[in-house]
Amino acid sequence: MAKMKFYTNPMSRGQIARWALHEAGADYEQYLLEYGETGDGGMKSADYLAINPMGKVPAIVDGNAVVTECAAICAYLAQRFPDAGLAPADNEVASYYRWMFFGAGPLEAAVTNKALGFAVEADKEMMAGYGNYDRVVDVLAAHFDANDFVCGNRFTMADVYVGSQIVWGQEFGTVTPKPSFAAYAERVTQREAYIAAKEIDGKLIAEAQGAD
Repeated sequence: MAKMKFYTNPMSRGQIARWALHEAGADYEQYLLEYGETGDGGMKSADYLAINPMGKVPAIVDGNAVVTECAAICAYLAQRFPDAGLAPADNEVASYYRWMFFGAGPLEAAVTNKALGFAVEADKEMMAGYGNYDRVVDVLAAHFDANDFVCGNRFTMADVYVGSQIVWGQEFGTVTPKPSFAAYAERVTQREAYIAAKEIDGKLIAEAQGAD
């Protein structure tokens, strides 16, 4: 089986995709890209725009298949490597997709808007789709008050995506601290795949900062 091509930057959401690759046990070759650059090795280069016209990372290329967007990459890898046991069982499908898309939709939008200083006015909440930031956070926290993982008691690939959002949110203060979030973050960050992937990106970041 040919290696997957993994396009990333260590200071990006590519960290989510790398964790997913390690959880799946995928054999991959990394390609590090720089923000805003149009030449070779840049996210805005012609070669990379042919892969992802959005000009952002991460992206994976698996033979002729191209997958972008972190949630899609996670879901793809879970299905692509069934022996890893990260796809949902029949009784987990609803929670798996519900909360993965909740993370990619309401949570991502609410956290980003809050970080940008944008608050949805009460009479505009229906237009925003997610309502307001506090409701999004409270709904997700309530889920982890009652469940160890996205699908109950078992780790699935949905926990890579949702878990990344929670771990980063707690670390950088973009997601309101909650006891259930702290406990959930502790569980997912103890996984061998998370530790291995984080170590790689940590070294790449240190090397880049040392070269500046």
